Amino acid sequence: MERPAILNSRHLLGVAGLSIAEITALMDLAEEYVALSRQREKKTNLLRGRTQINLFFEPSTRTQSSFELAGKRLGADVMNMSVKGSSVSKGETLLDTAVTLNAMNPDLLVIRHQHSGAAELLAQKVSCAVINAGDGWHEHPTQALLDALTIRRHKGKLENVVVAICGDIRHSRVARSNIILLSRMGARVRIVGPGPLLPPSAERLGVEVFHSLEEGLRGADVVMMLRLQRERMDGAFIPSEREYYRFWGLNEERLRLAKEDAIVMHPGPMNRGVEIDSSVADGPRSVIREQVEMGVAVRMAVLDALARNLEREAAA
Repeated sequence: MERPAILNSRHLLGVAGLSIAEITALMDLAEEYVALSRQREKKTNLLRGRTQINLFFEPSTRTQSSFELAGKRLGADVMNMSVKGSSVSKGETLLDTAVTLNAMNPDLLVIRHQHSGAAELLAQKVSCAVINAGDGWHEHPTQALLDALTIRRHKGKLENVVVAICGDIRHSRVARSNIILLSRMGARVRIVGPGPLLPPSAERLGVEVFHSLEEGLRGADVVMMLRLQRERMDGAFIPSEREYYRFWGLNEERLRLAKEDAIVMHPGPMNRGVEIDSSVADGPRSVIREQVEMGVAVRMAVLDALARNLEREAAA
C-alpha cells in the first residue's frame, strides 16, 4: 500500500521552502515515532534495504547520533563517514566527495558542513535524497522542527505563542531556522540580545527585537537560549563570558519575568554559567532533555517522508 506523500521536495535543505501543511504533517508523523521510541520494541522495517550515509564535516554529538539512531530504528543500513580521516582531510573537494559517495548508490545522505549552501550544492550533484543537518550560518531545519514539536506538545499550539530567542542570534543557524518556521506557523517571535550579536537589519525578519534580556523575557511563553558561537566569530563580540553572563545569562530571577508556565529550551551544547544557569537548565521548567528525545522522532519522520518520495519516483 502506497503511503501518502508528506514533502513535495526530494530533499530537506531548509525550512524556508516548507509549507504549513508540510510542517504540520512532519510534526504529526514525529508524534507517532515518539510513541514508538518509548516502546520496548523500537524498530520498524520501513527503510529496510535503504542506505543512509551521515557525512559530518563539523563535529556534533547530538545531531549525528540522533540521525544514526533514527535511521537504525527505521531499519536502514547506516554509515557514519569520518571526515577527519577521509580524503577530505587530504584536500579532496566537496564535489569530488559527492561524486564518490554517489557512486556507492546511497538512498539518503545527511550532511553537516561549516559553509552555508554546502547541502544545496551537494543535492545538485547526487541522485539520492539530501538532508541538511546544519550548514554554516544558514539553516538547521530538523532542529527547528524538533523545537516546534516540543513547543506544540507543551502549549498545544504554535499560533500566538510568544517565543523569546535569546543570545547569539547573529551566528546561529538554529535561530534562523526557528524564526522562519515559528513565524510561518503563527508564533510571535522575539529575538533578544546585545547589538553585536543580532543580525544586521534584524527588524526586517518580521520579529520583535529587544536589546534587554529582562524586557525580552517579560510575558514570554517560551524562552529559547542560544550558546555563543565562538567558532563563527571573526572578532571580539563581547567583553568577556563573565560580563556576558552578568547581563545576558538566564537565571531563576530573570526567568520569573516570563509567564508562570513558560518553558526553557536550548539546542545544545550548553555553556553553563555563560548563557544559562544550571539551576534553570536542570529546573522544573526546562524541556532541554525532551528536545533531544524529539530530535530522534523528528529525524525518523524526515527520513520516512523522503523515503516515500524515493518509492514514488521508483514507481513512476
